Amino acid sequence: MKYIVILGDGMADEPIAALNNQTPLEAADTPALDSLAKQSEIGMTRTVPKGMSPGSDTANLSVIGYNPRNYYTGRSPLEALSIGVPMKDTDIAIRCNLVTVSEDELPYEEKTILDHSSGEISTKDAAVLLDAVRKALGNEEFAFYAGTSYRHLLIWNKGKTVNLTPPHDVLGQTIGQYLPKEPKLREMMKKSYEILKDHPINAERKKLGLNPANSAWFWGAGTKPNLSSFERKNHLKGAMISAVDLLKGIAAGAGMDNIIVEGADGTLHTNYEGKAAAAVKALTEDGYDFVYVHVEAPDEMGHQGSLERKIQAIEYLDSRVIGPVKAGLDRAGIDYRMMIMPDHPTPVHVRTHTDDPVPYLIYDSTAPLKKQWHYNEREAKKGEYIEDGYTLIDRLFQQESNTNEMEADNVNS
Repeated sequence: MKYIVILGDGMADEPIAALNNQTPLEAADTPALDSLAKQSEIGMTRTVPKGMSPGSDTANLSVIGYNPRNYYTGRSPLEALSIGVPMKDTDIAIRCNLVTVSEDELPYEEKTILDHSSGEISTKDAAVLLDAVRKALGNEEFAFYAGTSYRHLLIWNKGKTVNLTPPHDVLGQTIGQYLPKEPKLREMMKKSYEILKDHPINAERKKLGLNPANSAWFWGAGTKPNLSSFERKNHLKGAMISAVDLLKGIAAGAGMDNIIVEGADGTLHTNYEGKAAAAVKALTEDGYDFVYVHVEAPDEMGHQGSLERKIQAIEYLDSRVIGPVKAGLDRAGIDYRMMIMPDHPTPVHVRTHTDDPVPYLIYDSTAPLKKQWHYNEREAKKGEYIEDGYTLIDRLFQQESNTNEMEADNVNS
């Protein structure tokens, strides 16, 4: 038996009046999901433990089977693992977004954050801008590292744990009250605006009608992570397919392989077909037992508040990933189980994550038809509810929760 998770980041949502009180997942044209549903278990699960921040970090740890209460040490340390940044026990890793703030004559504190992703800026352009920040602000205490698109990293040598606000939580708001209380971090953010606002790349972006990447934004601070081995825990050789450093970092920390797909960039126009083909190849030719395919696009469209593009992202996931993966595995003649779900909701009307439970689907290629239903939030509420989302993967693997792993969780906590 082979196993695959297809994760539509932020895919879940809320009923929307303009869609006759359907969610984007209900309204989207998803023939592949409709076909799978009739042979699947469908239900709801809580991926973000109550009281924890509803981020892709905590939620994806749950989906892949790690209790966030015991393993989560911050988002940025996981991203540091992905890009190969060596962390000391005394280091603090901090996410450094390149964001768009309003370019008015107001003081920095009175500016408004317009875009957490600077129009999904390319990795190439973002690296040039981050290098300008690094040259001006980097030193023995603070080191900047380039990531993917707008997502970058700051390592604070002998730093301290600080509470920082994600930029996508305050879109359209005046930034002053959300800036770091730590003076050094706050001052670097202010200086980054002066460094970036007139940079030639941003001047060109504005000419093209694109959002400039005119400020750094720090968030997601944390300490060095310590994940246990996925293979030792589940006795399965696993691989991750994602464009996002966070997911690559989770995989690296868990001892899974990262499969890099050319053209996979975390945007609406990512290389969906390449991800699907890589997943099928990994399971049918390369000896992997488990593959986790992460698609960022629904989440990004939710952050943009674009209902039309979020539906499009879901339809792309269905037609260009889920359908081809099923067809490829069926052609190979292997038995497999596939779990499809979001990590968390990213409702278009709030433009950020919520901690509400999410719908899951577990398909078994060897199972008979079960019932005539569809995969969406409304119908999933008629199925089972699993409070501890980190146990859901045990259902995919058809195994009892690993007692040794639970004991390890208790030690780590």
